[in-house]
Amino acid sequence: MAAAFQQQIFALDARFNAYRAPGNPNFKTLYIRRRSQLLRENAKFKDIETIKKYINIRSQLLQRRYGVQDNISISSSSSRARSSSKASLPFDDIPSSHMKKKNDLTISENYAFTGVHHIFDQHRDEVSVVKFANNDRSKLCCASRDGTVSICDVTATPPRVSVILEGHTDAVTDCDWSASNELVVTCGLDGALCVWDVARRRRGMVEVLNVSTGIYPRGGSSILGGKVQAIACESSGRMFWAANDKGVIVSYRTSGAGALSKLRRCSVGGAVTSLSWSPWLARHPALLVSAADNSLYLFRITDREGSLSLKKRFETVHRRHGVRSTFCPIMSFRRGVCVVSGGEDACVYFLDIEGHAGQPVLNKLQGHASAVLGVSFSYDESLLASSDVSGLVIIWRRG
Repeated sequence: MAAAFQQQIFALDARFNAYRAPGNPNFKTLYIRRRSQLLRENAKFKDIETIKKYINIRSQLLQRRYGVQDNISISSSSSRARSSSKASLPFDDIPSSHMKKKNDLTISENYAFTGVHHIFDQHRDEVSVVKFANNDRSKLCCASRDGTVSICDVTATPPRVSVILEGHTDAVTDCDWSASNELVVTCGLDGALCVWDVARRRRGMVEVLNVSTGIYPRGGSSILGGKVQAIACESSGRMFWAANDKGVIVSYRTSGAGALSKLRRCSVGGAVTSLSWSPWLARHPALLVSAADNSLYLFRITDREGSLSLKKRFETVHRRHGVRSTFCPIMSFRRGVCVVSGGEDACVYFLDIEGHAGQPVLNKLQGHASAVLGVSFSYDESLLASSDVSGLVIIWRRG
């Protein structure tokens, strides 16, 4: 219980951090890291009533100081065991000899995050997508509505923004890394699809071409209707799913010549803002769907046509913004299966999709001051990145 309240103390400071020294981002980062350190040093203090009074008094003082209202709650929102995001610790690659093995931990212990590793605020508008590189926790790509893309070195000392990629003339809506992490592909509302050479900071053009014949394939397009807002591809690259702002999800198959075949159709109750595919240990391939009807849907993929069968639906806070969700990358030798989702209540949620249906929330991170949009795990789950509408990116580290 005390840990939950200490997490709320940190959340309160993080909410007001945007107003501190607006012209000095380094000071804001230093301030919030120092607050995390102080909370860690006082973690043994467990007088709940005193903590409640402290939160109320500090909230009032901060509101008067910066002239803004804050409605932070001082009650625990989940009875499940969860972590306290209260400390910023030196990044250590060497596991302790006293730590349990991963397969001996409960799912709550596996996804217990102990604090903020770093905060980035290089973007002037919302950061809709964050994505770690493949098998490399040091590189993070951030795509923003301000028309720029940033590449961050997360594990440097201190963490830093390596490069800002400028070339889009409107909001950047998605990004992804190549298998070798040498290239980044981005798309935006300007209708451009850009491929960036990260090392050389250069942009290229993308066209679909049959390299054997030199011919552009016919049938390489399909009309889904509405605005296509999310796409997810299974590992072979032969099948993918596309979804639009009307809640329609359609599966497709690509032929060797590049032609598309429309397969199966499914509908949900709101605009789809995120699709995430997982082999789920190759036993139960699944599709995770974030929809703007306050829902996170988990579908099983039932056949080779990409048909979807609803397995579970989870309540979320999602109506207006492009909230995203993702499967956790490591699922073997664990009790349960975890997914992570942003939320318009400024929180990051960890959900056990195989656990108790009435209490799926394993952990709740409160550090953002506005709607959380993007979430991304490093390949080894040691770091989690989350981004929000204000342009803030928080790197969380696992205990």
